[in-house]
Amino acid sequence: MELSEVLRRRRMVRSFEDRPLPAGVLDALLQSAVRAPSAGFTQGWAFVALEGHDQTAPFWDHTLPEEDRAGFAWPGLLNAPALVIPLAHKDAYLARYAEADKADTALAVEAEWSVPYWDVDCAFATMLMLLTAVDSGLGALFFAIARGREELLADLGVPAGYRPIGAIAVGYPAIDDRPSHSPRRGRRPLDDVVHRGRW
Repeated sequence: MELSEVLRRRRMVRSFEDRPLPAGVLDALLQSAVRAPSAGFTQGWAFVALEGHDQTAPFWDHTLPEEDRAGFAWPGLLNAPALVIPLAHKDAYLARYAEADKADTALAVEAEWSVPYWDVDCAFATMLMLLTAVDSGLGALFFAIARGREELLADLGVPAGYRPIGAIAVGYPAIDDRPSHSPRRGRRPLDDVVHRGRW
């Protein structure tokens, strides 16, 4: 698929068919993720990949307990055959920018970082997974881990210092998948967001 077509088709899918991914597809998404750019080539990310009901069910048990599912607006989300939790590792960036080739840059001091590049780089990697899902004929959703985060990370054995920026659900979009109401607002025109030469 051409990149322009992947970009046009990319949307957030909230309901999935209850069927497994083809062999190797999840690995392809993760291979794309590690191609993301990163400050100082730190690559300060990690990914917990969960595939199949046995691995995804505990995620939902922590983040959306059984007793809360009856009123959940997107029950088909729980059918996703794979979940990826992208984790940012701030300490990796601080250590990288303390190395000899970076120690004399402004970013050697944490207070000088204009934005937390550990989160930015993890988000770059996440977007590459979302685009690879579309290119593979699948759907995906990036969503916040709103509840049960600490218990989930402990259950998964995630070391201290790694923080999830959210989670990605991947699978085949279900026929009953209904888009969020948010896109009805319309995409902002390019002239509203681009300021050429100056604001």
